Amino acid sequence: MQNRAVMQWLGYTGLLPFYGFLLGAWILSDWPAAVSVQGFIIYSLGILCFLGGTLWGRVQSFSEPVWARLLISNGVVLFAVAAVLTAKIWLAAVALMGGYLALLWYEQGAESLPLWYRAMRRNLTFGVVLAHGLFFVLQSVQSGS
Repeated sequence: MQNRAVMQWLGYTGLLPFYGFLLGAWILSDWPAAVSVQGFIIYSLGILCFLGGTLWGRVQSFSEPVWARLLISNGVVLFAVAAVLTAKIWLAAVALMGGYLALLWYEQGAESLPLWYRAMRRNLTFGVVLAHGLFFVLQSVQSGS
């Protein structure tokens, strides 16, 4: 299997934990629901940090200094960690969602990426943002009842 096919397979199957944790937070109760809520946020943290690391990794192919790209890569990780350290789970979800959107915006404007990868990142970001939006609504409804 070619790298492109593996990357697409891993990328799209990587959406499953978001929706699995979302489903668990919705249908389960007590500690299993709490584990699902924490799992969603921690998985999101991990994926956003991974995506920040991809910026770092792509710098290796450049011969000229790319300070901005390296700083943004590290900034994404620091932002994601700070988001998770907030006291409100819904706020962490919204902040992480913003991080995904900001990173996609940066990549689409500053990176020279193959069209298939751009499309995949856009589609995956849409799937992640949808999951975070649903998670936010669920947390809002559950905290209000």
